[in-house]
Amino acid sequence: MLYNLKDILQIGSEEGYAIAGFNVYGFEDAVAVVEAAEELDKPVILMANRDAIEHMPLDIIGGIMINLAKKAKVPVCVHLDHATCIDTIKKAIDVGFTSVMFDGSQLPFDENVAMTKEVVAMAHPKKISVEAEIGAVGYSDPTIDFTPQYTDPQQAKEFAELTKVDALAVAVGTVHRMVNQNACLQFERLKKIKELVSTPLVIHGATGVADEDLVRLVKCGVRKINLGTILRLAFGNTLRQQFDRNPEEFDRIKLFKKCMVAVKERAKEKIKLLSLT
Repeated sequence: MLYNLKDILQIGSEEGYAIAGFNVYGFEDAVAVVEAAEELDKPVILMANRDAIEHMPLDIIGGIMINLAKKAKVPVCVHLDHATCIDTIKKAIDVGFTSVMFDGSQLPFDENVAMTKEVVAMAHPKKISVEAEIGAVGYSDPTIDFTPQYTDPQQAKEFAELTKVDALAVAVGTVHRMVNQNACLQFERLKKIKELVSTPLVIHGATGVADEDLVRLVKCGVRKINLGTILRLAFGNTLRQQFDRNPEEFDRIKLFKKCMVAVKERAKEKIKLLSLT
């Protein structure tokens, strides 16, 4: 069932849990995530980020995700993650993505507001949801030129009111692409943001968050939690094990089957955790 972000987050709001958003990079991990959600009878968000659409054309990976979502037995949102270019967002809308994120987190506040409003004006008439970011979630990779910044609660309130976005990503201590669960979160900052902002809140970089803190995030009212590195690790490590155990194997399909199982199991673990089950 193909849903937009606004409607799928409403499910989480009504039932008191967060929807997992997973970055996927092709058919195999997208299938694994949908199967995980179906087995748990929970909604899920398939996301394509910049790396994914550089690896595979937007219409191809979008087509894969949209078709899987339409055939799924549970609600599935197809989301463009971290787009910084309006033209890319236009293409995603044309392809059929049901949700887009405009990432203006490195822009001055007024420019971020103006460009986000432009995306909202483009997307909302087509019932496509919009996520944006205020503050800036950093990266663990030092080669990435990016300036992190914690979200100011009052600024988050103003941004949400001015832009009318459907979801707001905030920076409270998570870091993209962490491989260890040692992020130090500022829950008091998050609580203050939640007091001031009625828009559903999003946390990026959740692979680096300890399980008990993920549960705290949900209980603090976060409604979308993004995960990507955890699935990359599951896929890559399992593939490496396949080569170590059977160096003569060359069949892509056979090699990828166990990788898909590993991805599905990791996805199930996080979906269960975020749904408080």
